[in-house]
Amino acid sequence: MIDLQKLYNEKHAFGFFAHQLTYPEKLSFHPSVLEESFDSSHPAYEDVETYWGRMHELSMDDIQEMYTYTFDFQKDSTLFMTFVKYEDAKERGQMLAKLKVLYEMFGLNMPDSELSDFLPLMCEFIYAAEWVGDPRAEQSFSMLLAVMEDGTYNLMKALEKYNSPYFHLIKGIRETFKSCIRQEEPAND
Repeated sequence: MIDLQKLYNEKHAFGFFAHQLTYPEKLSFHPSVLEESFDSSHPAYEDVETYWGRMHELSMDDIQEMYTYTFDFQKDSTLFMTFVKYEDAKERGQMLAKLKVLYEMFGLNMPDSELSDFLPLMCEFIYAAEWVGDPRAEQSFSMLLAVMEDGTYNLMKALEKYNSPYFHLIKGIRETFKSCIRQEEPAND
């Protein structure tokens, strides 16, 4: 089960992830961007630091070229979270529709030009949405995180194969997910 309060406390981290997963711009790599999003006690800190360090070894042109090559030209490292599992099957269309309804339910009007399983959009939604006290939140965000968890697993494996700095960023997202899972109390038998 998802701990909605812990997820809410991670809004800044998801804002960081959203910005890092969109097409890179110089401002995306300003030192304050990282400092404002994570401290050393955050579960993703080590992975995000590794990502950040590797990206700062590259020029902006190299980062932009790597982003395009990695996310636009490699089928297995797409940022569309349901693509690897469903490709163009009917089930993918159904999941995209469910995600769109979820976003609209919590006040996000989706741009017509974007698909609802685009990882930066999903991270941005967690960053921007207000769900505290909403009775629909538990089920809705559980579905959202299940899609993200499933999709980022495949993405992380592909990025590892390519030795991409983005591997560490996706690993950081997954560590952040894990920190938001409510630990079930053991049953007393």
